[in-house]
Amino acid sequence: MLRSFPCKYSCTLLERTRRTGRALLGVAVSCALLVAAFSGAAAGTAIAARSSCGAADLRPSAGDAARVASATLCLVDRLRAAHHLRPLQANRALGKVAASQVATMIRKDYFADVRPSGQTPMSLVAATSYKSHASAISVAETLAWGTGPDATAARIVAQWMASPPHRELILAGEFRDAGVAVMPAVPSVVARGKHGATYAIELGARWF
Repeated sequence: MLRSFPCKYSCTLLERTRRTGRALLGVAVSCALLVAAFSGAAAGTAIAARSSCGAADLRPSAGDAARVASATLCLVDRLRAAHHLRPLQANRALGKVAASQVATMIRKDYFADVRPSGQTPMSLVAATSYKSHASAISVAETLAWGTGPDATAARIVAQWMASPPHRELILAGEFRDAGVAVMPAVPSVVARGKHGATYAIELGARWF
C-alpha cells in the first residue's frame, strides 16, 4: 500500500517574510487534508534507470535508510535528466527539515505536511540557513508512505510520477536543491500497524 501528497510554498524575504500556500490538487484548501492514492498500473515504466541507483529496490531498515534516501534522489535526478532538467543538488539544511518532518510524523502519529503545531515546510526551511542572503526562496514538499514491497524507493518514486501533482513537483525546473529523508516506520494512524517506510523530499530554490 502507498499513499502520498505534495505541497508547494513560496515566500519573499525582502520587506517582511510572507508565505503563500497552494495545494497542487486543483483545490484552494490546505494540503494537510489532501491525499493522492497510488495506481500501480499508472506507474508503468516511470523508473527506467532504477538499476543504476543502488538501493532503489531495498526495503528500508534502520541500517540502510540513508542509502535508500540517496537512491530516492538518484531516481528523481534520472527522471529529471530524461526530461532535460538539471539534477537536484543535495542540501544539508533541506535534508534536516525532511528528516525532522518524517520523525515528527512517526512520533506524533499523523501524516500531513503541516505539523499539529501549525509549522509548515516553508516555516521550517525559513528557520534554517537555507534562506541566508537570499531575496526569495521557493519550497515544495512531497511525502509518501508505503508498506511491504511498496516501501522501496523505486515504488515510492514511481508512485509520485504516476500522480500528476507529484510529477509536476518532481519535474519542476525552478528547483535546484533537495533534501531527502526515509524512516523505516509508518504512522499507525494510516498504516494500522503494518511495517513499512515513510519518505519526505524537500525541494528548494533560492534567488539572490
